[in-house]
Amino acid sequence: MSSQIDTLVKMINQIADNAPRQETPEATAEAVAGHVRKFWAKPMKVEVKEYVRAGGVGLNEVAVEAVRRL
Repeated sequence: MSSQIDTLVKMINQIADNAPRQETPEATAEAVAGHVRKFWAKPMKVEVKEYVRAGGVGLNEVAVEAVRRL
């Protein structure tokens, strides 16, 4: 992994780990996706989406689902 994607993986995993748990895992993933939509630059979102399409190694389940919702 490049250092950029390493950083993005670490960031989105931290967001997912620290997100308040909602009634369902899907709702939690949507909350994480909303945070990413609001605060991440477009190139960051594009890169993490491409990474998930390539397998998303190292991302937790909530992070993967959040990226799929972007």
